[in-house]
Amino acid sequence: MNRGGIHIFTDFEGSFMSCASQVSGIFGKLGVELPAASGGIEVRSPIDGNVIAALPATTDSELRAAVERAQGRFRGWRSVPAPQRGSLVRAFGEKVRQHKPTLGRLVTIETGKILQEGLGEVQEVIDICEFALGQSRQLYGLSIASERAEHKLLETWHPLGVVGIISAFNFPMAVWSWNAALALVCGDTLVWKPSEKTPLSALAINGLLLAAAREVGVDPEGLSEVVIGARALGEALVECPEVRLVSATGSSAMGRAVGEACARRFKRALLELGGNNAAIVCPSADTQLALRAVTFAAVGTAGQRCTTLRRLFVQRAGCAQFVEQLRAVYEGVPVGNPLNDDSLVGPLVDEGSHARMQAALDAARALGARVHFGARVATDQGGCYVRPAIVEMPAQTGPMCEETFAPILYVLPYDTLDEAIALNNAVAHGLSSAIFTRDLREAELFVSACGSDCGIANVNIGTSGAEIGGAFGGEKDTGGGREAGSDAWKNYMRRATNTINYGTSLPLAQGIKFEV
Repeated sequence: MNRGGIHIFTDFEGSFMSCASQVSGIFGKLGVELPAASGGIEVRSPIDGNVIAALPATTDSELRAAVERAQGRFRGWRSVPAPQRGSLVRAFGEKVRQHKPTLGRLVTIETGKILQEGLGEVQEVIDICEFALGQSRQLYGLSIASERAEHKLLETWHPLGVVGIISAFNFPMAVWSWNAALALVCGDTLVWKPSEKTPLSALAINGLLLAAAREVGVDPEGLSEVVIGARALGEALVECPEVRLVSATGSSAMGRAVGEACARRFKRALLELGGNNAAIVCPSADTQLALRAVTFAAVGTAGQRCTTLRRLFVQRAGCAQFVEQLRAVYEGVPVGNPLNDDSLVGPLVDEGSHARMQAALDAARALGARVHFGARVATDQGGCYVRPAIVEMPAQTGPMCEETFAPILYVLPYDTLDEAIALNNAVAHGLSSAIFTRDLREAELFVSACGSDCGIANVNIGTSGAEIGGAFGGEKDTGGGREAGSDAWKNYMRRATNTINYGTSLPLAQGIKFEV
């Protein structure tokens, strides 16, 4: 059938509606218009591997037009008082809240993450809107003491311009919203290239933003543009001179290419890249708490989060027992259709992810590792389902030192906490980390300058599930970017230093004498 010019593949056979027919109903319920189809991008649901929509790919000329619309809209949007810009974000957040169950279901259908995680992602959109609303009245500058009499020295912040956003498949709404909500209250406009694997979520959430704009009397033209395509389109977006900041989420290889391209044009790059995250279980840890936290961090989103727990270090005396307990938990974790309430692990996004997972497990076996689980799980609906793997490694080497975007947890014993912290830090990425301990000194050491070198260092919680109130991001091959809370708003503004002379003389800085 056709809705708004887009061809939706429907199948009403069987006792349950297909993913394709659910998508059709979702867009109807949201009241979001979709672009006319011209072929190019097939969208498949990881749940069953079937095509759920066909979308037109954005052409170079269409990208150029989208950026020009955003640039034109910026010229007016930057002059709107920040609290009024915040009012738009508030209205958007309320609209998202009204449609939370519908949007969460769309996220699940398009990404394969379980429905609870889909709903949680939509809640992140709501939360960042609330945060950005408050931020719209707190875009503070500084008043600085001047060394010259009758002079005032200020730091002021001004809207930056067009913000280009490139997002990954695993968080098709939340990551954009972290950027969009703050950028909009800062006076910027947006051009967004979502993953070609999850464009429907992007069109839905962006459509609600534009609808909210119309409802509060804001012209939506050029405010937030969505462009759809593969890597070449992202590269073209990065090269557009009008785009002043590129916020890119994805692999370290992708981020390196984006960063280099931005550097050539002297534009800002905000990079949120991969993570090879670790947790340390100390002898004093609450074992049951650690088991629950490790399981969610390692198997949530089928291991397809940048903050997924991939490495686990357990004190040698208790390592074997902890692994045995973890195996028992893994064995009982329900793997299946993520739309079912009793499923805790959904499918991998595609067959390529499954192939990379199996290659990593084979490489670990070749190094003498003991692999538990990791095989494909048969289901009635198709899709690529696997039981998450636990891999007991002889040393931190081979695939353990790399990020495989799949539910693989490498386990290694350690003897001293200093050794465990060194192992935590001895990989290329530096995103998230955790320690499980009831010893105050161990906890404080881990979060100190001599502890974890990651952007996120947690105590007695897992590596995933960050709140939007704290700045999100990491170091080293994770890119160094920070999004969401804290002072991340400064990414989306330009800073100016102002010196104001309100006297009649002209003293020079540093006491320089220059008389004419």
